Amino acid sequence: MRNKKTIITIIFLLVGLFLSFTRETYAQDEKKTRKILYYRNPMNPAVTSPTFMKDSMGMDYIPVYADQENADVGVKEEATVKIKESQQKLIGIKTEPIVSRVLMRMIRTVAKIAYDPELYKTETEFIQAVKLKEDLKSGSQDSLKQAEALVLAAELKLKLLGLSDQQIEELKTKTESDKSLIISDSSTLYAWAYLTIYEYDLGEVKIGDHVVLKVVAYPGEEFSGQIVALDPVLDANTRSVRARVRIDNPQAKLKPNMYLDAFIHVDLGENLALPKEAVLDTGIKKIVYIDLGEGKFAAREVEVGQEAIAIIDGQERKLFPVIKGVSENELVVTNGGFLIDSQSQLSGGMSALWGSASEIKQEATQETGEVKTQHKH
Repeated sequence: MRNKKTIITIIFLLVGLFLSFTRETYAQDEKKTRKILYYRNPMNPAVTSPTFMKDSMGMDYIPVYADQENADVGVKEEATVKIKESQQKLIGIKTEPIVSRVLMRMIRTVAKIAYDPELYKTETEFIQAVKLKEDLKSGSQDSLKQAEALVLAAELKLKLLGLSDQQIEELKTKTESDKSLIISDSSTLYAWAYLTIYEYDLGEVKIGDHVVLKVVAYPGEEFSGQIVALDPVLDANTRSVRARVRIDNPQAKLKPNMYLDAFIHVDLGENLALPKEAVLDTGIKKIVYIDLGEGKFAAREVEVGQEAIAIIDGQERKLFPVIKGVSENELVVTNGGFLIDSQSQLSGGMSALWGSASEIKQEATQETGEVKTQHKH
């Protein structure tokens, strides 16, 4: 724990030294080449002064230069900052084009190998009712109707227990129930896994999705299958439904009531995507920095979907699907975004990431109807 705290302290010291060095270098360059128009309050950009001064807290007013672009606008109007090539190398800025990717989402959940005597019994009832109906086809109409009623009742019960229409149709051709629901031995070549799908994931999970399962008993070994059915009723206590996955089990390794970790691969299709490391999340908004060329970087507020993954050059990478805010082939900063935002403040601009005290005050007023003290650095 002490080592971790020491490392964190060293990192902050290094960042502080870098910003101090950058501020000093930048200030010297600006004095030589740029004309100061006025000075601005560091906490409230609306307050300005024609001469240098300090605010009530002792903080220096920030100079605003003649060639500064969009000095008093926020992210919505694309605040920009200019950084020399030498400073970019020092910061370690990296960029890459925004392109479309084939995305997927990995949903992790828990699973259990089925031990389901109730379903086994209901399958038996259904098979017997179907056989009885066939035997009574040449009999009286009353007897046939009674047999049909038994089939429908058993079919409804099977649906409530989670079987799909296709599974029920297949069951009509069977002569006995599925023994893999109650035992695991050489006579059962497969097993059923029951997955827990929580309500907030239901919109993305569907029949046919690929599932990978891992069990403590066999470390390093994976079992796989596809979702073949989803329960039609949500469990009110757990806010979830069960998904059924059929898994090949020729060696009978998977035993009833075993617990497993399950990973569902949800195909999201092709979508414009931002690397996760490019997105700066303030909790209020999400920001990226776009490389405009000639040393200029623009802060852009973006709207993204849930975190996804893509396989790029054989490696799994985390990305966000883009909803709005950026366009294809724009160059986005993937490393150095926080330092670019700091540089924006040093050069007299407003932090695109944190905004100003007046912006925070306005957001608090709009959301709650009252102003609360809030510090952002």
